[in-house]
Amino acid sequence: MSTAVITVCSDGRLAHLRHQAIGVRRQGADLYVVTWVGEDPPGPLDADHVVHVAPGHDGLRVAAARNAGADLAVRLGADVLVFLDADCVPGAELLDRYAAAARARPEAVLCGPVTYLPPDVDVDEPAELVSRTDPHPARPAPADGALRDALPEEYPLFWSLSFAVTAATWRSGPRFDEKYEGYGAEDTDLAFQMRASGTPLVWVGGAHAYHQHHPTQSPPWQHLDDILRNGARFAARWGTWPMSGWLDAFAAAGAISWDGSTWRRSAPA
Repeated sequence: MSTAVITVCSDGRLAHLRHQAIGVRRQGADLYVVTWVGEDPPGPLDADHVVHVAPGHDGLRVAAARNAGADLAVRLGADVLVFLDADCVPGAELLDRYAAAARARPEAVLCGPVTYLPPDVDVDEPAELVSRTDPHPARPAPADGALRDALPEEYPLFWSLSFAVTAATWRSGPRFDEKYEGYGAEDTDLAFQMRASGTPLVWVGGAHAYHQHHPTQSPPWQHLDDILRNGARFAARWGTWPMSGWLDAFAAAGAISWDGSTWRRSAPA
């Protein structure tokens, strides 16, 4: 089975992408596709193919970029599509574990554990990554090589930092909704599509990815308008709001309020 790694990148993540490329090349991926979401085309990148998806009216088109990268990989003959966030470097066994899981469960969406790294970790050294392995506690992390089907209530735990599908499942199954632009909700929307369509979500033990450190803001004030807009789209479709923790934090700070039907920015005092 030929394996493609697909990632989405912009200017702010170029340094992280370079480290990811080292890991992807070390593991011998058959195809490495980078979808560039910046306004202007990128300079030279260490990728087999680069796709440019320019921003839309409301911001970066990450959902459209993932679809475009996956579609290209399928056209080029990839059997397994591995989606990695640009911040993530693959563990030494990630591609092998996803490929084995794809052979065992070709109809499923496959999701491996992700470790959030502290600053100043040598992410190009595999032994260093192994010593730092500490998967995010909110998501299942089966034993190495084990597969576990997600319970229905676990589908909202899906995230697009690291997951894989067969080309056949990508062609026939749910896709990212390209009407989401800017920050948030497109991965949870995909998870809800998966659950509604009966597409299995399988947690894959040992398919470790490592999220490189970068500064964050909590809550993400720079994404407030995106969260309101994309959250409203999600709620109209699924009857519930995503990113509830961020919404609660914004509300507690007095930045937004519930008007009985939706969340809105609060009027200035």
